Amino acid sequence: MNPSLQIKDPSIFAPQNAQQREWLETNGLGGYASSTIIGMNTRRYHGLLVVDHQAGRWVLLSKIEEDLIIDGQRLCLSTNQYQGALYPQGYEYIQRFELRPHPVWVFNVNGLEIEKSLMMVDGQDVLVVEYKLLRIPRSLQKSRIHLELRPLTAFRDYHSTTHQNNFLNPNVNQSRGLLSFKPYPDLPEIFISHQADQIMPGNGWYKNFYYEREEERGLGFQEDLFNPCVISYDLKQSNETGILVSLQPQNVLDLEIYRDKEILRREKLPHNFWNKMRGRFNLAADQFIISRGEQRSIVAGYHWFADWGRDTMIALPGLTLYTGRFKDAEDILLSFSKLVDRGMLPNRFGDSNTALEYNTVDAALWYFEAIRQYGQYTKKWHFIKKNLYDVLKSIIEAYKTGTRYNIHMDVDGLIYCGQEGVQLTWMDAKVGDRVITPRYGKPVEIQALWFNALCIMEDLARRFKLPSESAYYQELAQKAKLSFNQMFWNENQNALYDVVNGTVKDDSIRPNQILTISLGYAILDPSRFKAVLSLVEKELLTPYGLRTLNQSHPDYVGIYQGNPAQRDSAYHQGTVWPWLLGPYIRALVKSEGDSRSTRIKIRQTLKPIQEALNIYGLGQLGEIFDGDAPFVPRGCIAQAWSVAQISEILHYAP
Repeated sequence: MNPSLQIKDPSIFAPQNAQQREWLETNGLGGYASSTIIGMNTRRYHGLLVVDHQAGRWVLLSKIEEDLIIDGQRLCLSTNQYQGALYPQGYEYIQRFELRPHPVWVFNVNGLEIEKSLMMVDGQDVLVVEYKLLRIPRSLQKSRIHLELRPLTAFRDYHSTTHQNNFLNPNVNQSRGLLSFKPYPDLPEIFISHQADQIMPGNGWYKNFYYEREEERGLGFQEDLFNPCVISYDLKQSNETGILVSLQPQNVLDLEIYRDKEILRREKLPHNFWNKMRGRFNLAADQFIISRGEQRSIVAGYHWFADWGRDTMIALPGLTLYTGRFKDAEDILLSFSKLVDRGMLPNRFGDSNTALEYNTVDAALWYFEAIRQYGQYTKKWHFIKKNLYDVLKSIIEAYKTGTRYNIHMDVDGLIYCGQEGVQLTWMDAKVGDRVITPRYGKPVEIQALWFNALCIMEDLARRFKLPSESAYYQELAQKAKLSFNQMFWNENQNALYDVVNGTVKDDSIRPNQILTISLGYAILDPSRFKAVLSLVEKELLTPYGLRTLNQSHPDYVGIYQGNPAQRDSAYHQGTVWPWLLGPYIRALVKSEGDSRSTRIKIRQTLKPIQEALNIYGLGQLGEIFDGDAPFVPRGCIAQAWSVAQISEILHYAP
């Protein structure tokens, strides 16, 4: 199998460079494995077995320490960071790192080459770790060579850290080829299936691991980890070995079956051409689609986001329709149809997936756009009529007559929303009781989404031979469009106001106005497309997405860093979001036409994005970038709507 990414440059394995490159494996259940390319954990969210269990995600197995013992000499392959120190420094032995697409390392220790590979198994909480002796130099042919594995466990919520305590049960249960460990009664038991030559007692607590990324983010950054046992192999007896780490007893003899089945599953992902951008985005898309029992959903981002209604609807077309996963699209649309309450979709599910938060004005409106694209892509209009149309009708009526947080249709046909202390749009950062971008009144993109939803309903009613309903939605749409184009046009800037609230009109230059062009049905008069596009390109466009505020604005913050309050204050005040490239490029195509020159421009726009797949989250596209050059990647290493929107626009520039 050809790798989708290969790193051989020794300088990249230096810790200061390696920590800028993180890998991610997911299991389709909300669980994952992740670390840096040298195995040095820099986040509390890093771990090799992170599971979605009951009330949230839990880091069970943090990492595995690996030592080669050659004729009694211990050579450590691991790398750990402590404050002011790196120990051991196993990164010096790394010869290359690959994504195949799962992570693979080749170590060279005094001419001895050993390969390590790691993957999660889709649909199960199973981690596969393999070791293969590739080469023994002549000088070591007669040497004794052993591999020792020391699992380091955390067993804690992934938002926290663990420390030495007297509550942990250190006992390890052993049977032939199987170890199990359950340190706390309320957390799962983990099982390690193996073919080891020897199992030895563990070394207890390893203290004061330092997570540099967490200190940068103003969060807890030190942790103690527990080693319950040591697993030893004679590599001369078997040059291939491995372990299965899971929540259920496994047989290590099934390791190859798990591995081969998972590789085949990934190879069968639609349009998966290795080393091609579309293929890499299809692989990236696969990591966000999860199952919770019979319910299908989308994880908003790794490492720390759960399901979000808004993110799900923005991401759904790119993750499912453009990757040929139509059944997943149907299941997600159906799942969310059952969650509509007073015309609203839940914004945030929370880690427990039980406490639904209905505090977004746009999630339900993005639902219409996801359904529109589903219908146009699959032509399964009967599915929409049978399962979704009545739900969509109820949303329109709730927005028209009024629902939570003063969301209602005003006399001018536009949507008003807002309540003190509540952030309802996607620009939703909040520090304490202070909403950073309150946007009370009539936000520009909400009007675009509302008009789009009305036009979609008009089209669906016409398809379903409901002429009176079609006329009803058409009348509402025409009224909204007329009011919008009269109210929102800013003659001074030759662009759109961001929010209108009575006589107060916010002329901040933000990317939200691009949605008035990019959606399936554009509320903006076409004669104004190029003016809006020109302003967005001049003030907001960067190599990695659109800024959330223009640089000359007094509230602009160009670097996203610091403690949570500082970061939230910058989140939508200049920070670059890659997902906005989707609306921008669709607006570009609408404005300039789907011509050869437009496609060339799109490909040029996407070049930095293609390069971004090889930094930060390897094979993934992250959440945000700094608004100032050199546009450092920040936030989550893998964000669903970032990947989804690029997946969509690749349609325009194959």
